[in-house]
Amino acid sequence: MNVAKAKAAARAVDAIALAVDDEQYPPLLRTIPDPPPLLYVRGDPALLLEAQLAVVGSRRASPAALRVAQLLSGQLTRAGLHICSGMAIGIDGAAHRGALDAGGKSVAVVATGIDRVYPRRHRELADQLQQAGCLVTEFPPGTPPLRQNFPQRNRIISGLSLGVLVVEAALPSGSLITAGTALAQGREVFALPWSMLHEGGRGCLQLIRDGAKMVLQVEDILEELGPLYALQLEAGAAVAPADDAHQRESWALDLVGFEVITLDELVQRSAKPAAQVLAALSELEMAGLVARTAGGFIRC
Repeated sequence: MNVAKAKAAARAVDAIALAVDDEQYPPLLRTIPDPPPLLYVRGDPALLLEAQLAVVGSRRASPAALRVAQLLSGQLTRAGLHICSGMAIGIDGAAHRGALDAGGKSVAVVATGIDRVYPRRHRELADQLQQAGCLVTEFPPGTPPLRQNFPQRNRIISGLSLGVLVVEAALPSGSLITAGTALAQGREVFALPWSMLHEGGRGCLQLIRDGAKMVLQVEDILEELGPLYALQLEAGAAVAPADDAHQRESWALDLVGFEVITLDELVQRSAKPAAQVLAALSELEMAGLVARTAGGFIRC
């Protein structure tokens, strides 16, 4: 489906369609290896340009994990982050509700068409998210909940976010797929340290063993994200020719050498807001002048 037809199809179901070169397309998502060429959105698309953390976990979550997901999501919202998740039952639903109950906003990345609600029991939640957040998908209107689409959408959850918090996950788990895509995209990964006797939490223990940041309180997340957690990402990281990007964002390119430099270091050296630095790096990356790595950024 071409862009014009996609936008017409979106309007027919009270949604909008964003092409990858649209100004409203989220700049962080644009930098992942395989960004979706089209996003269908209901609600406020401006939220996709703002700082958020993904909160994911088991569909068969324990009562303790549900409470923790809701509590941490509320605290993260009050700290300035939006919460991104997949609107599934279990941890996803608790994370969305925690953000909304705290007066914040939340983004739900769904694995169906934008005109479908899955699971059906979350119809009320979907309505609330449309009013105080947004729903987003890469699948065209009418797409049913197909099994293969759920792992595919996970890269969007992590791609929109500064990091991914895995609240509770067994082995194997779809949440570990999201954590894996987050690492491949250079995002931070966080996990809760469940008991080794709790089978539902063994995925989290494996993530911590492999280098994820252990979370005992919300400050563990905020400290790791550094200056980013309370800042909003800027829009306007549109695709541009390399020469134009080089000229416009030369101050950022001058700070990136042929050894990896972290985003925190770039913020400190530039003395500019982190949101502005991220927007500049996104434009340079789209122009092929810098590349994102697991540890930061490097000049191409």
